[in-house]
Amino acid sequence: MLKFLKPSMKAQISDVKAAVGWGVAAGAGALYLVQPWGWIRQTFFEKPEEQK
Repeated sequence: MLKFLKPSMKAQISDVKAAVGWGVAAGAGALYLVQPWGWIRQTFFEKPEEQK
């Protein structure tokens, strides 16, 4: 598909950097809105209590 595009239409490195930047910003914004800090702490950092 890329060989059919004009050279000016292909993705440039600056376009990729901008897309990555916006993706990071969107991910950080989503984490800020949802704020799953308690779930992350329980899931990844706390060890489950052993039942006897």
